[in-house]
Amino acid sequence: MKPMIYLDNNATTPLAPEVFEVMRPFLTEEFGNPSSAHAMSNASAEAIAVAREQTAGFLGTENSGEIVFTSGGTESDNWAILGTLEAFPDKKKIITTKVEHEAVRVVCEKLELNGYNVVWLDVDSNGALDRQALERELDNETAVVSIMLANNETGVVFPVEELSELVKSRSAAAFHVDGVNAAGKIPINLKDTKIDLFSISGHKFHGPKGSGALYIRDGVRIASNSIGGGQESGRRAGTEAVHQIAGLGAAAELASDLTPMNNVSKLRNHLEQTILQDIPNTSVTGETSPRIPNTSNVAFEGLNGELILAGLNEEGICVSTGSACNEANHVSSPVLRAMDIPYSKAMGTIRFSLGRQNTREEIDQVIPTLKKVVSSAQVIAS
Repeated sequence: MKPMIYLDNNATTPLAPEVFEVMRPFLTEEFGNPSSAHAMSNASAEAIAVAREQTAGFLGTENSGEIVFTSGGTESDNWAILGTLEAFPDKKKIITTKVEHEAVRVVCEKLELNGYNVVWLDVDSNGALDRQALERELDNETAVVSIMLANNETGVVFPVEELSELVKSRSAAAFHVDGVNAAGKIPINLKDTKIDLFSISGHKFHGPKGSGALYIRDGVRIASNSIGGGQESGRRAGTEAVHQIAGLGAAAELASDLTPMNNVSKLRNHLEQTILQDIPNTSVTGETSPRIPNTSNVAFEGLNGELILAGLNEEGICVSTGSACNEANHVSSPVLRAMDIPYSKAMGTIRFSLGRQNTREEIDQVIPTLKKVVSSAQVIAS
């Protein structure tokens, strides 16, 4: 069997061995409930405190009390929006973008059906946000603005620090940032911004699946996520998953060192340049916009992205499509539609998302295999 080459790190990353070793004791001998008053709880309680400090450092905040642990990015995103609306029941306006992850977009779609005024901001063909539209829409009726830091399909980065200043200068809205696909790839320093809420997910930066956090700036009003015991300062009831939290903290500390991303960026650029040079009718989506260093959304115009993915999978190369094709009606992804990417390109997109573990040797193996697969891919109707 061929060794796998994994280039789908925006979907999930491999658990770092050193992170697993931190988790191990809390899956075996250190099983105490961190809320108990006896000695068996001490190691668990200490592990949570350490992880909170590690996560705070990772996000650039000096107040570890602003970190609340969750089950991942989806819960954090949902809570940021729904918790804010519950805290401000008289405000019915939400502002977000057309290129958000489903954890934000689908929530807003449902809220819109339930009578909320959801403003969907456009992006241009390079994925850049219409800042003037945001400025026009901000008012005192706005409850929450939710804008991602980095797009999961294209890697395009939004200037959320600047946007936080704009939001606060023109409204009293809470500003939430989905940072799930940016964390561990670019610097984050929340204390120097006016961002109120920031979501992360551990499995995106070599931590365990099912772990995440929501940064809640001190003084921000948000309803509790669940009701029960007093865990997480009364904001998220339920016995803490200590092994997950310890793993998240260890991964956050590991990912705080962004030095490896320099190599990842070089590998991504080498992959892109070679594809554009050697394979006809290819383009990189969002190429002229700022992007996180690991992500490349490549359009193979006129070809079927699902067949390219399947062909690469047979050769032991793991990637994803950028189109999320619906087999029933063959629609391209909401992100690519919002960018007004032509159907002939959108349905032939492949997302390559590299990780710290990838090597130049792997990329040099991918390129000839990709050329072979593309040459046999089925042409789609324009």
